[in-house]
Amino acid sequence: MERMIIFCMLFFCSSMALTAAPYKIAKYKQLFKTINLLETTVKDKDVELLHTPENPVDGCLSTAVTCFQKGILKLQPENSQVNSTFTQTVKVLKRFTFSNTGKQCESSCESYEKKTPKEFLKSFAKLIKKVI
Repeated sequence: MERMIIFCMLFFCSSMALTAAPYKIAKYKQLFKTINLLETTVKDKDVELLHTPENPVDGCLSTAVTCFQKGILKLQPENSQVNSTFTQTVKVLKRFTFSNTGKQCESSCESYEKKTPKEFLKSFAKLIKKVI
């Protein structure tokens, strides 16, 4: 009986480990689509330039994601017709959490170059592609 219980526990644990990875990949793919949707509705002219992390090293990924989340709050919708879509998309990106076992990066968000909102979102999408 003990062997059967141990076998069941081992089977359950291994199946849980196998299903965790595809869920994360699906989550990141959905996030990538959300960023692309936001890119089509964001105002790009006469707006504040945003600090844009580009090509962060692996240890700095969580810091870069935090910088992108702070920058997303400064984005503006292109016009009033896309405002509801824009607001919903920003909410999704604000709630996104990135778990990284790496150490915190020494650089701050302000150390990155400022770019337009569309370039900012392209860099964010590129970062998510790297994570996938």
